[in-house]
Amino acid sequence: MNSRFVQTLCLLLFLSSCKSLQLASKKDADQSTASRKKNSQFIDGVSMTPGDQRTADKAGKSTQPSSNKYAGNSSSSFNIEKADWLQIKYAIMTDMPVEQLNNLPLLQQIDHWWGTRYCMGGDDENCIDCSAFTQTMERNVYGIQIPRTAHEQYNFSTHIDDTELKEGDLVFFRTGNYISHVGLYVGNYKFVHASTSGGVTITDLNDAYWSKKYAGAGRVVNSLNSGASLQTEKGVVRRTD
Repeated sequence: MNSRFVQTLCLLLFLSSCKSLQLASKKDADQSTASRKKNSQFIDGVSMTPGDQRTADKAGKSTQPSSNKYAGNSSSSFNIEKADWLQIKYAIMTDMPVEQLNNLPLLQQIDHWWGTRYCMGGDDENCIDCSAFTQTMERNVYGIQIPRTAHEQYNFSTHIDDTELKEGDLVFFRTGNYISHVGLYVGNYKFVHASTSGGVTITDLNDAYWSKKYAGAGRVVNSLNSGASLQTEKGVVRRTD
């Protein structure tokens, strides 16, 4: 063989080895890319964070169940997504679970009168006093007619212990020895009333100002269930059992 032929043969062998190396390198790169894609899909589809409940849906997107502090236990049929917006609103205002605020007529009436300014002797949407407000609430929500003034409502109602308080009960306050203010109990030691300072609002019974004036609670809601009837004579309401 002459030297030119040997040089040509060596060059062909070298180029052939380079091509093989390139093909092998490309194959390894493709396998590495495929592996990364596969691992990426796994990580996106399944959470690796302890306590994270995300799962992958059919589209490959991660979904996470919403948490809700008002949600009940697993046996509860209550669904926060179906709650009336008034329930959520007043659950926040009263710090009560949404499922306990299930009297929508009551919430609607509170919302209707909310912020109505106070005035002595007032009994309409322009201005209203405390006893006219509770009289209106008992009538519109529970269908019960009660006397007009706070003192008359105190004498009219059946007095109950604070531990027996339920939604719809009346809570009374006194100035000296005289019953001078009344509100409607909502729950969780909260009552709605027409206050002289803020109009119709919700207040806590443990409020420093009101707790000092608290005179007790009375119940009129059960009067219809007990067979009691109401008679009106010359504007004075009397209950007959």
